Amino acid sequence: MNVKTILAAKGGDVICIEPTATLAAAVQLLCKHRIGAVVIRGAGGHLAGILSERDIVRALSEQGGEALALPVGQVMTRNVLTCGEDDSIAEIMERMTAGKFRHLPVVTKDRLVGLVSIGDVVKQRVEEVERETEALRDYIQTA
Repeated sequence: MNVKTILAAKGGDVICIEPTATLAAAVQLLCKHRIGAVVIRGAGGHLAGILSERDIVRALSEQGGEALALPVGQVMTRNVLTCGEDDSIAEIMERMTAGKFRHLPVVTKDRLVGLVSIGDVVKQRVEEVERETEALRDYIQTA
């Protein structure tokens, strides 16, 4: 199983926001789409950063309610780890666990093609385990 499998199931739509948008606008976007992170696209559409719920909490903790007026570009995570469509589920689980983050942009040839969350990864892994269990059950019954 690889990232391409996840994207085939969930689609490659990525919710993005401009780095000049306010943190308040980003919060509204997260709530509207019921997601935990948005991608920030810079000049030329390249990946400039990612803004997660944790980034927002950190900004609010440091600056209080005034943080909501800040541009997303000041709060976002700039050094974003990414993955490719051919990366295995095990590889990205390890990367997410080691980095303690829950969202991973998927990039192919410097182009953003999707975003996977830890929830997407867990769902895919659970489905894989269920298929393996069913296959073993069938094998045992026919043996």
